[in-house]
Amino acid sequence: MGGLYEIFLSPFVEFGFMNRALFGAIFLAVATGPLGVFLILRRMSLVADSMSHAILPGVAAGFLIAGVSLTAMLVGGMLTGLLVALLAGVVSRLTSLKEDASFAAFYLISLGLGVMLLSLKGSNMDLLHVLFGSVLGLDDKALLFIMVVSSLTILLLSLIYRPLIIECLDPGFLRSEGGGGSLVHMLFLMLLVVNLVAGFQVLGTLMVVGMMMLPAAAARFCARTVGSQLVMAALIGALSAYAGLVISYHYSVPASTAIILVAGLFYILGLLFGRQGGVIRSRISFFNQ
Repeated sequence: MGGLYEIFLSPFVEFGFMNRALFGAIFLAVATGPLGVFLILRRMSLVADSMSHAILPGVAAGFLIAGVSLTAMLVGGMLTGLLVALLAGVVSRLTSLKEDASFAAFYLISLGLGVMLLSLKGSNMDLLHVLFGSVLGLDDKALLFIMVVSSLTILLLSLIYRPLIIECLDPGFLRSEGGGGSLVHMLFLMLLVVNLVAGFQVLGTLMVVGMMMLPAAAARFCARTVGSQLVMAALIGALSAYAGLVISYHYSVPASTAIILVAGLFYILGLLFGRQGGVIRSRISFFNQ
């Protein structure tokens, strides 16, 4: 029992930074996992990656102007993220270019601008901090911010759950019934941007999308109903955060990388053995018929 305690519990009991990292990553997973499920339902999986890069210039500007200021980075990231979302939507409606292609174009511009800002005014450590996060360096203020964002995200998702489901499956019907499809869409994008800004504190702008999409994709193979997928995605994300931090502590590997790789392992297991379309399970069922 002593050996199990040393492996699985002692890092979080003995070290405050590990404790804060665990709670921060779990709260992030609880919010981003369900968002990822809705992104998959809306066929907008790559939009999350685009938005994570889109917030980079604003986050970089806030970081360089005010240092590690959550307020400055939140405002900057939200402004650039929402600006990219607005521009992509306008371009897709005024031209023949699809919304995903518009997002891709603007996020590439944003990524280049953000890296340039950090390269001109900051240091290589500043760039690494923003791109890959510092989950082991979370302070109480950052942890509180992540907890508030996660709680508000779950609350708002529960309030717009039904119209969001309808908007995913039949947006025309929602508009015909006066369900406020555009408002629901903008609220969802706002939640996405805010969680990406909160998540870069933990995993960085490049890694936070993994916490959003990999547990959601794994849940797609393990649960049939949307409600079950939401719960499963949150649980897989939380378990990935815990296991990744344990691996990071004992084997001295980057924490954010370990968390994402564990989430990737869950996705591969779901892809192979999941009850809802897993490759190997489907083949076994086919041969048993």
